[in-house]
Amino acid sequence: MRTVPLGETAVEVSAVCLGCMFFGTRVDAKVSTLVLDRYLEGGGFFLDTANNYAFWVEGGRGGESEQLLGRWMFRRGNRELLFLATKVGAAPGEDLSRAAIHAGIDASLRRLQTDWIDLYYAHVDDRSVPLEETLGAFGELVAAGKVRQIGCSNYAAWRLERARRISDAAGVPRYCCVQQRHTYLRPRPGASFGVQLVADDGLLDFCRANPEVALIAYSPLLSGAYTVPGRAIPERYLGPDTDLRLEAVRRVCRETGASANQVVLAWLMGTTPSAIPVISASNEAQLDENLGSLAVELSAEQLATLDNAGA
Repeated sequence: MRTVPLGETAVEVSAVCLGCMFFGTRVDAKVSTLVLDRYLEGGGFFLDTANNYAFWVEGGRGGESEQLLGRWMFRRGNRELLFLATKVGAAPGEDLSRAAIHAGIDASLRRLQTDWIDLYYAHVDDRSVPLEETLGAFGELVAAGKVRQIGCSNYAAWRLERARRISDAAGVPRYCCVQQRHTYLRPRPGASFGVQLVADDGLLDFCRANPEVALIAYSPLLSGAYTVPGRAIPERYLGPDTDLRLEAVRRVCRETGASANQVVLAWLMGTTPSAIPVISASNEAQLDENLGSLAVELSAEQLATLDNAGA
């Protein structure tokens, strides 16, 4: 699998990241292991989880994904081969105070059975805690060797810019990436996703102007809505240009022979600003289809068709 830079860092990561949200809850240990092994066999090594995955699933309490990954890494002895990302700040009752961040990292390290996290995210923008405190705590983790890079998720562009300025002034590490809800279809104007923030025009403009901040796209395939028969496009994505953009995807599918999922992922990686998609899979066939996007080469004309649909 090809690699791409993680923003301004000297780190290269897999061009497609494997999201592990439901491993250990909706996706059982046997299937999770098969998918993880297959992803590594395909050359991938960038894994994404969080300390709260997946407390909202029936029977879930949070931490199940980290625990499963920890057991898998211990059995395989492959920790050194991986780039491991997890998150803090969105578990029930958790904030982004210094105390919560220090407690969160220690708990995540225990569950993951590792001594360090390659990328540690502020999972949400917690405005109840000053950015100075949050960033200072992250800086302490980097200095202690528990964390190597820091990122943020669900941040507005102006808050990300402010955070990076605060880091510079304080001499602590900056957020090197932002992980945001991002797909080819655009949300309906006014649609709300709760604590989840969409990569809106403001954030996309910020990332175009600041390529040193990597854009990482979660929920890129809308839980199969692009390809699964009978699965409707989510209501929040039914906007004035939805039909035009879906027709553009179908046109490029006909020209390339790729599936709609593969076209969407290839577009995310090929448009500007480019993104690192976080894919999920509940079986090996889904994973193989998604990884097939890496072989889809969109022409300049096809990218323009997709970019300009509904403009």
